[in-house]
Amino acid sequence: MEFLAPFIEVYTPDNLKFLLEGFGVTLKVAAISIVLSFIIGSLIGTLRYAKIPVVSKLLALIVETIRNLPLLLIIFFTYFALPEIGIEMEITSAAIAALTVFESAMISEIIRSGLNSIEKGQMEAGRASGLNYIQTLRYIILPQALRRMVPPLVSQFISLLKDTSLAVVIALPDLLHNGQIIYAQKGSYVIPVFIMVALMYFIVNYTLSLVAKRLELKRT
Repeated sequence: MEFLAPFIEVYTPDNLKFLLEGFGVTLKVAAISIVLSFIIGSLIGTLRYAKIPVVSKLLALIVETIRNLPLLLIIFFTYFALPEIGIEMEITSAAIAALTVFESAMISEIIRSGLNSIEKGQMEAGRASGLNYIQTLRYIILPQALRRMVPPLVSQFISLLKDTSLAVVIALPDLLHNGQIIYAQKGSYVIPVFIMVALMYFIVNYTLSLVAKRLELKRT
């Protein structure tokens, strides 16, 4: 019974509500970052696929630079360095901006790889049938490529959701942050809090993993 005492003390309605409020912030930040990074990443990936002189190489340089930087560094830079040049953001906006920048680079590679996986003859066939480059890309290449991109995109979105926890370093009031506040009250609360936090992350991420696997099976 002594072992169960910390669990009983921690899992009160107020503490569970506090954790759920933090998880709501986590999901909000993740959802907004997913939408923004998908839009920006898709644009960058498509432009790189088009191999536009100068633009494509410049974007490749930017993407490779961001992909090889730690996300934690980008979060610090967004929240602490940008205000030095007059760009100030509150905590939630800074977290979303940092995650969007980092994930856009990752997603752009998925988009570019997906487009490149389509046989070149498809583009040539589209152009030969009278479609221009944009129309061929929109009606022939993209629909086929998207089916191949879905599983890796879902996997990347799962990573993004987990990466939101790194924003705890700038005091984002997310799930992990609220969990820290609870277990700071008493040392014996650490394990119960971490178990509940892990369970919340697991439920959402495992659900997304099942979605990715199902989509992969449909594609094959």
